[in-house]
Amino acid sequence: MVASLELFSGAGGLAKGLELAGAEHRAFVEWNRDACETLKLNYDPTLVHNVDVRHFDFSQIKNVDFIAGGPPCQPFSMGGKHRGNEDSRDMFPYAIKAIRTLAPKAFIFENVKGLLRKSFSSYFNYIILQLTYPSLTKDGFLSWTKHLEALEALHTSGQNTELGYNVVYRLLNAADFGIPQKRERVVMVGIRRDLDVGWNFPSPTHTQDSLLWNKFVDESYWERHRVPKAKREQPPPLLRSRITRLKNRYGFFEPEAKPWRTVRDAIGDLPNPGESYSSSRYPDHIFKSGAKTYPGHTGSYIDAPSKTIKAGGHGVPGGENMLRNADGSVRYFTVLEAKRIQTFPDDYTITGAWSEAMRQIGNAVPVELGRFISSDLMKKITPVA
Repeated sequence: MVASLELFSGAGGLAKGLELAGAEHRAFVEWNRDACETLKLNYDPTLVHNVDVRHFDFSQIKNVDFIAGGPPCQPFSMGGKHRGNEDSRDMFPYAIKAIRTLAPKAFIFENVKGLLRKSFSSYFNYIILQLTYPSLTKDGFLSWTKHLEALEALHTSGQNTELGYNVVYRLLNAADFGIPQKRERVVMVGIRRDLDVGWNFPSPTHTQDSLLWNKFVDESYWERHRVPKAKREQPPPLLRSRITRLKNRYGFFEPEAKPWRTVRDAIGDLPNPGESYSSSRYPDHIFKSGAKTYPGHTGSYIDAPSKTIKAGGHGVPGGENMLRNADGSVRYFTVLEAKRIQTFPDDYTITGAWSEAMRQIGNAVPVELGRFISSDLMKKITPVA
């Protein structure tokens, strides 16, 4: 069993994924009270520390093999103020402190695509080098740029340090791994050097090409969902040439990869919210009124992976938290539907009113993405009995 510490735990999406991959949680560190209430309802409440990570004593957690989490993304988010390292919400220094204190066998951190923006390139390199050499700390009032220079010099010298990690990172799209959502995130993985373990990111398992094939070539997608021919989507002009190329490339044989999963795949078996059904069976499947469309705010089309579920309610910029049906009508996703799009189990409890629940869900790592990425890594760092 791999013992895991979760930082910036949020609603516990990554934690659940790690648990499904074989981790045993030692502690959750999260400052948001509502998120902590969610964690306490789904995990051992005594493991949940509702505290600012800047004031947490990591040494109280013993025998940790794995550290995971998603440091707050606002400093690097495409929709934020883009202040990066100058933003007081930048929590990477405390993630690195946890590694330095506990020397886990491995770690995994997730953050927004904006972290790879050109304007942040130097600071991102600084993050990676700090994760690689967590024992080389920044002294006193030394600027981060001077510390970066020291880390670069150490890295190019080839010298070993007391505590070092082999770190890799990759921009992943959750849809490529069977998540019914287009969600691009940077994932950083480190393995302690002395373990002499090699690891690589898993290859994508799902593709848009396969979904297009199932929708517009063999039409098995529509047959599976029992959609009448008169109500099936017709490919727009921009896709027709791509579909022709698919037919020429694969002939009579469909693509080997699985198709991207769509919103309909995720929630198609649920009754429409507002209809008569047992509230005990679907306690968080409640209709939310007020959804509207306008230019740029169109919702997530039911027969494609959803847009990125975001930490917000009514005012999310692209209407990402709305469902757009085939007839053009829209409504807000229910909490249950949003959980499914983020691949939480149906019985996973998210506390708070709709807007708070959506904030927690939008901030989470898709459960199945966490499980998929970490499964092989867990095996690599666990000694064979």
